[in-house]
Amino acid sequence: MIFEQIATGGCQSYLVGCADSCSAVLIDPEISQVDRYIALAARDGLRIHYVIDTHTHADHFSATRAIAQALKVPVVMHRDSPAPFADLRLQDADLLRVGNLRVQALHTPGHTADSMCLLLDDRIFTGDTLLIGGTGRTDLPSGDPSALYDSLFNGILKLDPALRVYPAHDYKQRGFTTIAQELASNPRLQHSDRLDFIQMMEQLDLNAPTHLTEALRTNMSGGKSVAQLLAEAASKTPFVSLSELRARTLAGSADLVVLDVRERDAFDAAHIPGAVNLPRGQLELRVNDVLPDPTRRIVTLCQFGKVSTLAAATLRELGFLRTSALDGGMTAWQEAGYPLEQTG
Repeated sequence: MIFEQIATGGCQSYLVGCADSCSAVLIDPEISQVDRYIALAARDGLRIHYVIDTHTHADHFSATRAIAQALKVPVVMHRDSPAPFADLRLQDADLLRVGNLRVQALHTPGHTADSMCLLLDDRIFTGDTLLIGGTGRTDLPSGDPSALYDSLFNGILKLDPALRVYPAHDYKQRGFTTIAQELASNPRLQHSDRLDFIQMMEQLDLNAPTHLTEALRTNMSGGKSVAQLLAEAASKTPFVSLSELRARTLAGSADLVVLDVRERDAFDAAHIPGAVNLPRGQLELRVNDVLPDPTRRIVTLCQFGKVSTLAAATLRELGFLRTSALDGGMTAWQEAGYPLEQTG
């Protein structure tokens, strides 16, 4: 078995391959690591055949769909997953054949209704059902402490105590644990009475994940996160440095349009001398009036450099092919001590 554990902060992903067939499965991938997963598979001589999410994640952005599209492989989830892009939906005890490896799905609802664990030889990938020193929370959409109790005490905790446990999250970078170790030391598993366990889970009072709404939206629908939109816009947009724009404005380049896409009140308060204002929300509706010459060089800017990147990408799609975005924003311009002017 070829095995790679990839950490992204506290998130854990797993690339597992069969050395004989060079086939592999990727478990719980995170969107910022797409290139890394593909590079690791190539380094190990593996071809990824399946990308699997153990459940609908609420605390990070899944890369299953992006990788599946890039590699032309199926997205695998439990049959109760709400994700419309899941290509292969597993039921309890279903097997995936990955070369000589057999990956068995165990339906373990509780953290979410579609949670499943993946049993493979001497190890089990537990998603958020069983963590190292903890369990998945049950206070998020489709969580159920009673179902989690059954999944744990009447399910995976009855498996071989020597099984290695690899969860989807490990914030202390401990790597793995075993079922025996968790039974002995996991504080939540000491509440072995059903009612006691349910009461304990209902009184945890945990903070909501930072990106809860956005993560659920994207992971359930296959939509894009704001970070993905920004990354895609940046990948097809050239940038201009602060110093270069400063030099060009000083030179009074007649071919240059500095387009400030902030709202009017922010523009009026302070802007780059000679800049033209067109708020991002009005861009598509007013662009032909404000920018009548599509052959001129355009540099977009905003307060921090994010909205202007989206605006530049949009302008290039609209045919303004000489559009770039400022590498930075008005905050960086001001911090550099470059000149400003006000309206009125």
